[in-house]
Order: sequence, then structure tokens, then C-alpha cells
Amino acid sequence: MPGGVPIVVTLLCAFFTTFTGASGVTILALGGILLPVLLQSGYRERFSIGLLTATGSIGILFPPSLPLILYGVSANIPIPELFKAGMLPGLALVASVCVLGVREGLKTKVARQSFDAREALAALWQTKWEIFLPIITLSAIFGGFCSLSEAAAITAVYAVIVESLIYRDILISRDLPRVLTACITMMGGVFVILGSAMGLTNYLVDAQVPMLATQWVQTHIHSKLVFLLALNLFLFFVGCLMDVYSAIIIQAPLMIPITRTFGIDPSHLGIIFLANLELGYLTPPVGLNLFLASYRFGKPVASVFRDALPFLLVLFLMVLVITYIPALTLGLSR
Repeated sequence: MPGGVPIVVTLLCAFFTTFTGASGVTILALGGILLPVLLQSGYRERFSIGLLTATGSIGILFPPSLPLILYGVSANIPIPELFKAGMLPGLALVASVCVLGVREGLKTKVARQSFDAREALAALWQTKWEIFLPIITLSAIFGGFCSLSEAAAITAVYAVIVESLIYRDILISRDLPRVLTACITMMGGVFVILGSAMGLTNYLVDAQVPMLATQWVQTHIHSKLVFLLALNLFLFFVGCLMDVYSAIIIQAPLMIPITRTFGIDPSHLGIIFLANLELGYLTPPVGLNLFLASYRFGKPVASVFRDALPFLLVLFLMVLVITYIPALTLGLSR
């Protein structure tokens, strides 16, 4: 079909980001592999760089995304409910990017390759151990066999066994200590960020900032539609300036009391919250994906932003659709 390669790239990046929880990892890990594939398939460089930059964060609405889990913990919302709420909005965002890929395929008249079932089956067989990983993790979580932390431990042990004993890409005596040290260092940094963010959140709560903000909104904004638009603009601005995890810890407890006065479902608010923070990754001055893509592809940040701008505009329109059509978020739960 037209745009088949960009569609595959979009789905792959969304799937990868879902399990890493970090859009920058997707760009750094897959960007160098997928950019040559797009260019060799005949797609323009500007389109290809914009696609990879935009799709780096497009998967955080799908389970078992870490931002979804963190928001559920911060907002005291059942995490399975958030998983259900994020499915249709996530698919809508992915579909909007796929439409741009089809448009590019038709516009540039890229040559198409026929589907080879034998080659596909061979590739599936080669990646059988990787394919089992999400199946085992999701079955353990949704089957009620283990908690989220236990599922994380199972995933880590499975990855170590596959990489060290089956593929032998990691030598237990030489490489494993280095890998564990890198993991501990990364987690330590996350805990420092979360600890600082929680301290700031507690101060704002003690200073009654949520109550004051609620009073201001009740005084100046009386329309739910106007409030939703203001909420999107505010969260979009927050995403431009803050890391997604810090933004969740700091802003989620402040937003929930305000949105309750307008009768907005907490799960719907969570999806609006995370969808806007996704867009913040693509927006200056602190759009993380722009800087990582600039580093990965060797292009100026301004050039990367120009390439990603069409995707940013389409995703922003889709976020507004998600905001004003709650059935997309709440349909599966109901």
C-alpha cells in the first residue's frame, strides 16, 4: 500500500516507546537503523527525519507504558482503567501519523514492494525470543499472576537469560556488571528527579495552590469547553519546559481538584495530560526529542523542528479531538 514503510516505522516506534517509556531511547536506538531504510525506499530526508522525531514519543498511551503507570500512582487512579482509556486515543494518534505516511507515499510516488510471506515467517522465527517478551509480561500483569513490580523483575530476568545464554551478546562475567551499573545509575537519576518533584508538589499542596487555582478558575472560566482548551494550552506549555515524569508528579495532583469542578473524568484527564506532554517533546525550547534527533541525525535543532512541524500540527489537532470526544477515552471502560 502507499506509505507502507512509514506505517511500519510508525508502528515499530510506537511499540518500542511503549516498553521503554522513554521517547529519546526510541530515537537513539532505532533512528540510525530506520532513517537509511526510509531513504533507500525513496522517501525525502526531511519527511523521514520528521517522522522519526515525531514517532519517538507516540507510544506512551499504550500499556504497559511507564508514564501511564506513574500518572495512575500520582492521581490515585486504577492503572488497568488508564490502560483501557489510552488504547483508542493512542490508536488515533498512530493513525494520524500513518495517514501522513500514506500521503507522502502518494505524493512522491515511491516504488512499492510486494509482501513476501516466506521472508516474513523467517523474520518472525528469528525474533521469536523477543516476541515472547511482551506476551509474557502482559499475560502476567493482566492475568493477575503478579504485580507490576514483579512483572518488571520477570522481564529483567528474561532479558538477561535471552541475551546472555541464548544470543550470548552479553557475557555474564564481563558485560553484565557494566549493564547493571548503567541501569542503577539511570534509576538513581530518576529517583532524584522524583524526590525533588515530590518535595515541590508537597510544598504547593501545603501552600493551598490547588485550592487557590480552583477558586480562580471557578471565578473566571465558566464554560467547560473553554476550560478544556485552556487546559490543553497549559499542558502543552508545561510539556515544552518540563520532563514528562516531573510534570506528572508536579502537575497531576494540582489539576485533578480543578477538573473535578467541571465534571471531567480522571481517566480522561490523564489521557489529555499525557497526550499534551507527548507534543511537548517536539516543541522548543526544551523539546527533548528535537535535541536527541539533532544529535542522532547530525542536523541543527531548527532544521529538525521544521521537519517535525507538520507532524506536530496533525498530532495537536488529534489531541483536541481526544479532548472534546470523551467517548474515545472512556468507551472501552464503559
